[in-house]
Amino acid sequence: MSKHRVSRRQFLNYTLTGVGGFMAAGMLMPMVRFAVDPVLKTSAAGDFIATKQKVSEITNEPVRVDYSYEQKDAWYTSEVTQTAWVYKNKEGKIIALSPVCKHLGCTVNWAGDKNNPNMFYCPCHGGLYEKSGKNVPGTPPTAPLDTYPTKEKDGILYLGQPEPNKYVK
Repeated sequence: MSKHRVSRRQFLNYTLTGVGGFMAAGMLMPMVRFAVDPVLKTSAAGDFIATKQKVSEITNEPVRVDYSYEQKDAWYTSEVTQTAWVYKNKEGKIIALSPVCKHLGCTVNWAGDKNNPNMFYCPCHGGLYEKSGKNVPGTPPTAPLDTYPTKEKDGILYLGQPEPNKYVK
């Protein structure tokens, strides 16, 4: 045991300093973590998601491909289902188009209109898109359909996140 006696005043100073420091650390830690976590977290933006579509079954006729993946928002995890229209172009390259109309976000369908059998049709306002995703002038859509980056692994089609259509000029 120490031979130096601690006065009441020193004891209160040490105690209050310790408690104050503990409380300050408790308030600062969430702020520091909030600032540092996004930097350390890996981004999933470039991730590809597996579909059930076999690449060998894809033809030059657009086919609807539905796929699901698990999405985590903070503490909430949910299953998200998305759709793509997939086909092979003349060069044999796989093209995956988003079904979301650029006019008001409705879902487009391939050959959904009897008068335009080889086009994507938006039933909400009569929007039309060519097979490449290019919007037809004179119809409501203001831009081409977005495309999904594609990848093949073990004969299965993988799709990335939608991006602006680079096949339309």
